[in-house]
Amino acid sequence: MGKKQTAFAGSWYPGTARECESAIQQFLKEGRGKLTGDFVGGIVPHAGWYFSGSIAARVIASLLPQKTNEALPDQMGFDPSPVDTILLFGAHMSKQSEPFIMTDGWIETPFGDIEVDGRLVENIAGGVGVRKLSPEKFPDDNTLELQYPFIKYFFPGAKIVVCGVAPTGFAGILGGMAVEEATRLSRNIRVIGSTDMTHYGPDFGFTPVGVGKKAVEWVSTVNDKNAIAAMGQMDEVAIVAQGLDHKNMCCPGAAAAAVAACKKKGAIKAIELDYATSFERSRSDSFVGYAGLLFMPGPG
Repeated sequence: MGKKQTAFAGSWYPGTARECESAIQQFLKEGRGKLTGDFVGGIVPHAGWYFSGSIAARVIASLLPQKTNEALPDQMGFDPSPVDTILLFGAHMSKQSEPFIMTDGWIETPFGDIEVDGRLVENIAGGVGVRKLSPEKFPDDNTLELQYPFIKYFFPGAKIVVCGVAPTGFAGILGGMAVEEATRLSRNIRVIGSTDMTHYGPDFGFTPVGVGKKAVEWVSTVNDKNAIAAMGQMDEVAIVAQGLDHKNMCCPGAAAAAVAACKKKGAIKAIELDYATSFERSRSDSFVGYAGLLFMPGPG
């Protein structure tokens, strides 16, 4: 079995386990910290850790089962969680792109390798039309790799399934099918969808309200707010439409697949953990929005 090597370690996020752990422990002290609850999945951003790592880390930390959520790792390798597999949806894709999934093998992180859940992958790919790629041929994609160290840190014993999802109606089908197959195999899973929000400014060729403070305000209070509302309403069709029509999600297919998977897991409620933009870190006419959401089931 092959291994997916890191491509962004040491640049987009720290290259050593010690540096990654130090950053994660700091992230957990920021904003609202992590949330405690029986969350089945979440939406995370995927810029460099300097910009959005705090939101992503706190969302993924919040996915620990409630009975173990208070027992966060105080050292690498500590795993209080009974979660078997993490479903991770992401990738920059157009409507014409073909969905893909990583076959069995391993994914490298500074904290050690994550094993791909090959049996679950085979079941998912056998039920829907998804292109299978070996770890060696899997694309270097920040939407996915930026989450691997967080997953390994908070769920060191869990396996992973990694999917690239196009922004079409198939996204919801894939998300639901993945959970059905996980349930068939008695996997205890958590779901993560990776997307950044509006990419605004001259660098991205998107300046509908000009530049400056008014642009940041419009992105935060209008464009990204509408995308977050679609995710909060757990409406896969609206999520894809928002991303394609308003350019307020770079990976709406991944978000739609994650929402569909969470709904299949019984989620009926979304909680917004945090929102930020890169403008707060680096003032520029070109900036990106970041949101973190969590999904939880109803009583019973």
